[in-house]
Amino acid sequence: MSHEIETHGAQAAAVFARKDAWHRLGTTVRDRAFTAEEAMRLGHLGGWDVRKLPLTTAEVSEGGVTAIEVPGFATVRTNPFTGEPEALGVVGGGYTPLQNEDHAEFLNLLADESGAIFDTAGSLRGGRQVFITMQLPDSLTVGGTDRVDLNIAALNSHDGSSAFRILVTPVRVVCANTQSAALRNHESSFSIRHTRNAKAAVQAARDALGLTFTYVDAFQVEAERLIQQTMTDAAFDALIDATFGKAEASATKRVRETERRRRSRLHWLFADADTQAGIRDTAWAGYQAVAEYVDHYAPVRTKGDEKNARATRVLTSDDPDRIKRRAWTVLAPA
Repeated sequence: MSHEIETHGAQAAAVFARKDAWHRLGTTVRDRAFTAEEAMRLGHLGGWDVRKLPLTTAEVSEGGVTAIEVPGFATVRTNPFTGEPEALGVVGGGYTPLQNEDHAEFLNLLADESGAIFDTAGSLRGGRQVFITMQLPDSLTVGGTDRVDLNIAALNSHDGSSAFRILVTPVRVVCANTQSAALRNHESSFSIRHTRNAKAAVQAARDALGLTFTYVDAFQVEAERLIQQTMTDAAFDALIDATFGKAEASATKRVRETERRRRSRLHWLFADADTQAGIRDTAWAGYQAVAEYVDHYAPVRTKGDEKNARATRVLTSDDPDRIKRRAWTVLAPA
């Protein structure tokens, strides 16, 4: 897996606000935040007209070619670079496409009320997934020193692989760790299935997002508690074992070596990395070491740029969240 941003020649389906474009791809709006409409135009995300078409196949025999109907539908878009129809995935009869314009319209309404500014937008995996992120105007400060920015990411798929998802993701500024806590009775995400009522549900999500801001408040309370707790090397070892598991005595040499490297890197992050300066030897630092490892050091399968592959994984996969939630649950059980 490389960066997976959709490209066509020198053009890329992505737009970024006020910073260098990811891997020098896409359009950068340097002097201001951009609007959702600009995300559609500058990021080549508009006018896709995602639609469902019946599936067919053909059997070739001595008597000729026989067309055969196939259960299900193909999702098809108009390619933003070529103007040609292009298949994206196979879905069931109840699936209703949610257009990128609907995706952006919802975020525009949200931005108007929250004061959030658009940060990134783009197409991944040949148009199968689309993301738009915003940065909220307020930050958290844990222990008076550790700043955590608040971001909202809205993710959509056009191939039936996932629902439309809205995530509130606190991001620790010092190392761009995305935070994922398992807090009882607080939600940090909202999902909408691709059905006939999906568009109406997008509007209903505006009210539900109030839960996510409650989640952020609860996150800060738990984070403040963790930064007050001392963590020894032995306690950090126990956190590693509870989060990642421990190899059996009968494990292969390769498995044991992988575990040794992971543990060594985690201990370096906890005890020596500059990113833990100011929070060293606390339970908060222990959690941050795990989060930093997952976001920036965990192995990924890729033939390209590992950093961009990890960034894509954080955005599109549930695996990083599961690991972070496991660590958080160990440190701050409900």
